[in-house]
Amino acid sequence: MTCEELLQYLSDYIDNELDEDLTAEARAHLATCHNCKVVLDTTRKTIFLYRERGKRAISAERRQELFDKLQTSFLGKASE
Repeated sequence: MTCEELLQYLSDYIDNELDEDLTAEARAHLATCHNCKVVLDTTRKTIFLYRERGKRAISAERRQELFDKLQTSFLGKASE
């Protein structure tokens, strides 16, 4: 599994919604990729903080903008 593929499956991985084969591939990748481990840990912490603070509305446009920035940053570091 590549970094890009892991990013694509990250939400399903966190929610334990991947099939066994993809879960195994994701775990194998995470065992060797520091950048992806950081993204996974940061995403989990963000989810935790969000749940602790309560729900706040964010527009779909703003959410997409933030996701695009994260993905661009992540993909830039993965290629280094």
